[in-house]
Amino acid sequence: MSASNPYKGRTGLERIVYAFRYSMDGLVAAFKGESAFRQEVVLGALLLPVAAWLAMDWVQLVLMLGALLIVLIVELLNSAIEATVDRISFEHNLLSKRAKDMGSAAVLLALVFFALVWGAVLWMKFCPAA
Repeated sequence: MSASNPYKGRTGLERIVYAFRYSMDGLVAAFKGESAFRQEVVLGALLLPVAAWLAMDWVQLVLMLGALLIVLIVELLNSAIEATVDRISFEHNLLSKRAKDMGSAAVLLALVFFALVWGAVLWMKFCPAA
């Protein structure tokens, strides 16, 4: 016998509308409550025109914007992990620390990927013969 979730009863277009609303709620909550997410959104907004100027073709532009989106996505997931751990307990716990540290490490790796992609585009733009 499987337990069914009473919140999973919507189907079709109604489910899509509610899923979109929940996603928007999550973005608003992250923007209001997470300074790192706010900083990355602002940085991303500032870098959009820079990406359009730096990219030499559509592939580079998509890679640059994709790297930025990956940072935002991973930051959202990290914030969700932190909120879940904090919901359980503020008490010091090695597993809680591990979960939070791993989320933070994921953000770091996303930022490294971002730097590699943007660095490669900068290199190709300004040092094409090298």
